[in-house]
Amino acid sequence: MMQTEVLRDFDRLVQRAFNTQLSSEPVHRMPMEAWRDETGFHAEFDLPGIEADKIDMAVEKNILTIRAERAKPEGRQHVTGSERLWGHFTRELVLGEHLDTESIQASYADGVLRLDIAVAESAKPRRIQVAVNRGGKDPKELTS
Repeated sequence: MMQTEVLRDFDRLVQRAFNTQLSSEPVHRMPMEAWRDETGFHAEFDLPGIEADKIDMAVEKNILTIRAERAKPEGRQHVTGSERLWGHFTRELVLGEHLDTESIQASYADGVLRLDIAVAESAKPRRIQVAVNRGGKDPKELTS
C-alpha cells in the first residue's frame, strides 16, 4: 500500500510540474472562486459547456481532485477562429483538517460547479463549563 501512495504522489507531482497527464493532450485549469463563512468552505468552478456526467470528483485524505472533459466538436470545417479550450480540465484543492470531507456536497447548474464543505464538529468552537473546586476537594464534574 505504501508503494501505491508513493506512485500516486509522484504522478501528482508530474501532473503539476508539466501541466499534463500521461497523455499528449494538455490539461487546463478551471477558473475558481472560493470563500469561507461560519458554515464552512465554499467554491465555484466555471465549466461552461461541460456535461455533468463528464465531471469526476474524488477526495483522498485531504486532497480534493476535480476532473472534467469537454470534447472538441467534430465536423467543423474551415474554422476561422477558435479561442475556446477543449480537452481535459483539472483542479486539486488541499482541504484543511478543520473541514468535514465526509460532508462534501456538489451541485452543477448553468455551467458552474458548486462545492459546499461543512466545518468538522471537532473544529467548531464549544463552551466548556468549569467546575468549582472548594476547600481543596477534587471537582466532581467537568462537562463540555
